[in-house]
Amino acid sequence: MSEQKAALDSGRERWAVTGSLTMDSVSALLRASAARALPAAGIVDLAGVDRVDSAGVALLLAWQRRAAAEERRLVFSGVPSSMSSLAALYGVQELLVQ
Repeated sequence: MSEQKAALDSGRERWAVTGSLTMDSVSALLRASAARALPAAGIVDLAGVDRVDSAGVALLLAWQRRAAAEERRLVFSGVPSSMSSLAALYGVQELLVQ
C-alpha cells in the first residue's frame, strides 16, 4: 500500500488536510501553511488523513502555537483515532481537542 502525499486545501473558512501526516510529508506541509492565513472559522478538518506518525502530532502543535501567537482559536475536526492515540501517549491530547 503506497502512502498518499499530504495535501492542504486552505479555503478561507477552514483548512482540509488529506493524505499522510508523517515525517516524510510534514515539513513541506508546514512550509506551505506558513504562507497562508489561518482559517477564518478556526477549523482544520483531518477527516481525509489516512496515516500519521509523531511528526503529524508535531505539525498540529505547531499550528496551535501559531494560532496562539496570532491570538486565534484553532480546532481540529475529524481527528483520526491513531492521531488521538499518539497525542494521548505524548500527553498532549488536550492541546489538540479544545
